[in-house]
Formats: sequence, C-alpha cells, structure tokens
Amino acid sequence: MLVSMSGCKPSESAVSETPELNQTEAPLPMPITYQEVTETSLPHLPDMTPTAIVVETPDVTVEINDALPTLDSESSSVFDYPESHYIWGIVGHAQHYYLSCESSAAVDWAWFFGVNIYESTFQADMPRSDNPDLGYVGDYTTRRWGQIPPYSYGVHAGPIAEGLRAYDLPALAVKGYTLDEIKQKLSEDKPIIAWIIGNLEYSEPVEYVDQAGNTVIVAPYEHVVILTGYNAESIRYMNNGKFFDAPTEVFLTSFGVLGNMVVIYE
Repeated sequence: MLVSMSGCKPSESAVSETPELNQTEAPLPMPITYQEVTETSLPHLPDMTPTAIVVETPDVTVEINDALPTLDSESSSVFDYPESHYIWGIVGHAQHYYLSCESSAAVDWAWFFGVNIYESTFQADMPRSDNPDLGYVGDYTTRRWGQIPPYSYGVHAGPIAEGLRAYDLPALAVKGYTLDEIKQKLSEDKPIIAWIIGNLEYSEPVEYVDQAGNTVIVAPYEHVVILTGYNAESIRYMNNGKFFDAPTEVFLTSFGVLGNMVVIYE
C-alpha cells in the first residue's frame, strides 16, 4: 500500500491559501511523493508507560457502534456527480495542540460555511469520556500520538457533530459512508470531515470496552482530515492546512479502519 507523507501532529506552519490550480481544467498539483508501507513505517509508540486518564462515564450500556446512522443509498436519489470536482475557497490552519486534529478540522469546516470558532474554545467545550463515541479521550496536549483508550486518543464523529450543531451548523455524524456518497457531497461544494489512520495508513481496529461496559471500535493513530475533491483516480484532502491527493484505493483502505466515519453538512 502507498501513503502520502503528512503527519497528524501540528505542522511547522499553516497554509492559508488553496492550491494554485486552474479551476476550469482542475488539474492535480505537482506530484506528491509516496512511499511503500513497511512494518516499521508507522510511528512508534513512546517508550514511557502511559498513564490512563480516568473519566467518569455514565453507567448506561448502549451499542455504541450502532449509534451513528448509515445512509441508505438505495433510497436516496440517483448519484449524478461529475467525473471530477474540487472545492475552491476552503483554507485551513495547523492544529494548535498535538492531539486536536478533530477540533482543528471542525473549525476549518465551520469557517468554510461562514461560522468562525476558535479551536481552543471548541476543544475546551467538548465532553470528556473514556469512550471516543461519547467524548474526547485523554489529554490533547500530550505528544503520545498512536495510543488507544483509555489512554490519550481523540474523539469520533458524534461529539464533533454535536459541537458543530451548537453553532447552528447542520452537521451529521455518519458511519458506512460510501465513495459514491463522498463524491456526490463534494460535487455539491460541501467538504467532508473524515476519520482515517495516520498518513493514510492502516492500523488494526480494536474493540474497546469502556467503564460502563459499552463496546467501541478504536484504532492506533486515529486521525481526521477534510475531503475537498476527487477525480477518477484520487481523493483530495486537507490536513493541517495543506492539500494532498491520494490514490482512491489508498484512501479507502485507511478510511475503512474506523468504519467509513464522517461528519457531513446535511
């Protein structure tokens, strides 16, 4: 499998402009360097033994993996997206904290739709939990990227969509989102917040049971990007304010680890 080289941790500087592309022809930017994934290509976990962050979780048992809706493609309208489409005018920034990629992407997504939110405010207002489907897991200032709950991990789509709805944005968290649905939504000039692994890599999904007995699928190096375009061979995404194009199959492999999870404008 091939991966694009762009990290989850904050970049040295944010890119404040969209790529200089010809909007009529929508060509791809300069070729991106890809490298083959090997057993040692994923970042290593820290040598230090992590300390779990204990968070009180309500004593309610629910099937978390079924909590997000899936869109019924058969009942939806016929897909009518063009062969290629790229969203213009979206910009981003380098995330402010080591493990705040979800909040960083959320506020960039909100800005595109005309709502200005500080990343620090969005992150601070997020609920906390040892279950990422219910709230943020762990310490977002730690450098220990790649852990899974109950250690510092991040958050899944549900709490992000809930936080965006607090600003009157029609954000919907969905699992099982298909490639056709992605292309249709992007062709409507609606960016998509998507959950992937690392630099579009693969890691083995893990079943985690939280303090209340709920089961959730998690994966090392969980990461979030914003999808902004596509053509017949690739998906374009924004990561920390920079744009990349990845082969569609590479994207789908990484995207599938956490169940094709997204936040969409719906």
